[in-house]
Amino acid sequence: MTVVPPAPGEPRRPEGPRNPGDAWVVADTGERYWGRFGAAGLLAVDTTRGILLQHRVSWSHFGGTWGLPGGALHEGESAIVGAIREAQEEAGVPDGAVRPRFTSVLDLGIWSYTTVVADVRSPFDPVISDPESVALEWVPVDRVDELPLHPGFGAAWPMLRAQLDVFPAVVVDGANVVGSVPDGWWKDRAGAAARLRDRLAGLAVPADDLGLDGDDWYPEVALVVEGRARDIGTEAAETGAAEAGVAEPALAVVRAEAAGDDAIVAEVERRVAGAQRVLAVTSDRELQARVEAAGAQVRSSGWLRRLLDA
Repeated sequence: MTVVPPAPGEPRRPEGPRNPGDAWVVADTGERYWGRFGAAGLLAVDTTRGILLQHRVSWSHFGGTWGLPGGALHEGESAIVGAIREAQEEAGVPDGAVRPRFTSVLDLGIWSYTTVVADVRSPFDPVISDPESVALEWVPVDRVDELPLHPGFGAAWPMLRAQLDVFPAVVVDGANVVGSVPDGWWKDRAGAAARLRDRLAGLAVPADDLGLDGDDWYPEVALVVEGRARDIGTEAAETGAAEAGVAEPALAVVRAEAAGDDAIVAEVERRVAGAQRVLAVTSDRELQARVEAAGAQVRSSGWLRRLLDA
């Protein structure tokens, strides 16, 4: 495997690389992959208009095909940040317009490509803002297969499409999770719940733990709190959303008016009725049975702790 910069005068970077990641990774067999540190693309999903696709200019890699706005990652840059940055550069995606739902990674060992599937929260019209696009269009999901697709995107599309109607949610029994570690939480119940809230912002769950395809999922999270912990706010979730460049936080604080267990079951039932795939987190066996009967998967508080500590 070798890494080579764009050739002098190459249209992709006519004035040379803009970043050390702007280079070709060349396999021993001769195949070339763009992005020294890997690459990522944004699959933006609009519930009314479909998915945003880029018609690639003829001189680009697999020119003339349709694929996702995206490109080379910068050194140390996460795939989500890189995919959104590239989509902003190539398609004018506004700040905060999308919220990531899951990622899917093609890892070839010498190079990887991450598809970031994100829901449009603030509708926008794409704008061609660099020379790599002939057109940018919202394409209805059932018409995507009619287009000549980029080979990589075409191979991934059946799996990606099958997940577009899946909206997972995690409902957390805050009192049970907080109480699972003897760290002095009883001295300040609201403070302990607030610390858990802060750690849940941006929660990533492995696809296998949800029984889904892809790699990491970013579900909506409902933290159910009771008693003295009901006084915590949502400021941290809102700040975290802003820092991630998304329009709204994926974390909600649900304040139990009476028994916390009843509020957890009601939240599960509400989300299941809304066609969400729900995973409830509690180690309380009686509550586990109740939420399973309501249609949720169950994971223990220890499972969540291990996920947060990873």
